[in-house]
Amino acid sequence: MTSLAALFARVPRFVLFAVAGLIQLALIAAMVIDRASILREGKEITLQTQPVDPRDFLRGDYVVLRYDITSVPAGELKGAPFKDRDPHVFVKLAPKPDGFYGVVSVHLDPVPVSGNEVLIRGRVRDWRYCGNCDSFTLSYGLEKFFVPQGEGRELEHARNERRITVVAAVTSLGRAAIKRLLLDGKPVYDEPLF
Repeated sequence: MTSLAALFARVPRFVLFAVAGLIQLALIAAMVIDRASILREGKEITLQTQPVDPRDFLRGDYVVLRYDITSVPAGELKGAPFKDRDPHVFVKLAPKPDGFYGVVSVHLDPVPVSGNEVLIRGRVRDWRYCGNCDSFTLSYGLEKFFVPQGEGRELEHARNERRITVVAAVTSLGRAAIKRLLLDGKPVYDEPLF
């Protein structure tokens, strides 16, 4: 241990600060590249939003979103013993006749998908309060969409009238990101890759 301390004592401080700065830049770049890879390589799915009540007006500059796939039937997972407090599950989605993706089934582990099906990873919210419920409330990391200053109120009204839909990108590992926000079926916001 003293030889390691002696080694660091011989390295000039500006070199240590430069290395620390490079590590921080590398971590930020990794996060940006990770998100861009989801948007670029993920399969696009369209999700219908639901009204959110109580409404959360402009806590910052984002719109709170809830989806038809937020509440899912527990199915075979009803009463399942989870190790984590708010565990991850995998939800198999498939397109419905209206074009929106809907829940097919919920699983503890990834399962094979075919055709237009996708597997999206979600976190069970408040599992500790509902271990034996008939349905789960899930979060997918798609629940907030940041908008330009002052444009949130109009989108919240449209969301509450179910006129907002979301195009999300989902990777083969089930990770998802919002790619596009649609108002009455027309794009209003596209998420840039960088």
